[in-house]
Amino acid sequence: MVIDVVLPSLNEAEALPWVLDRMPPGFRPIVVDNGSTDRTVEVARAHGAEVVREPQRGFGAACHAGLRAATAEVVAFCDADGSLDPRLLPSVAGPVLAGEADLVLGRRRATGRRSWPVHARLGNAVLARTLRRRTGVRVRDIGPMRAASREALLALGIRDRRFGYPLEMVVRAAEQGWRVVEVDVEYRPRVGGRSKVTGSVRGTFRAVKDMRAVLGQVTRDR
Repeated sequence: MVIDVVLPSLNEAEALPWVLDRMPPGFRPIVVDNGSTDRTVEVARAHGAEVVREPQRGFGAACHAGLRAATAEVVAFCDADGSLDPRLLPSVAGPVLAGEADLVLGRRRATGRRSWPVHARLGNAVLARTLRRRTGVRVRDIGPMRAASREALLALGIRDRRFGYPLEMVVRAAEQGWRVVEVDVEYRPRVGGRSKVTGSVRGTFRAVKDMRAVLGQVTRDR
């Protein structure tokens, strides 16, 4: 079975060769260009990836554009900056393919201090704790590497198009009674530059703010 892998990308030309060269057999990369000003598109195509352009800026906008463009029954998501090794995708998609889980999240395990700064780790821990309290889903990380059924994901009706997208996916899955599980994945320093989220306190604050807004909106919708 072929599995589509959505790779939201903004100026990731430096990291993409490493990421795409490590894509496992049977995993088909879809690079979603979110307005890059470098050679992201050219590099992605040169390494055999399908390229989708999403002019609306936002992590969620890029993820959802890739989800809509995917055609495989099971879709995975992975960062394109080299912080997550695509060779771990089979362990993430495996429980979905085996019918043992509906949504699998890669729980990040930092390989060093540079992989996951303290401010980002603390922000993630607070959000995960809040998510556990509100939904009962036993998650410890709102990690970007994940896998689920494409049609089921589209049916969730995820609305956020910013950094709240991954969190809203888990919240809406919990509302639908999905079996949500975690598997450990190594979290490495990104290839080149600085992470747009974890690389600065400002980026982490923006992501946490978006995710808190999602939690508030979902609560109001009930």
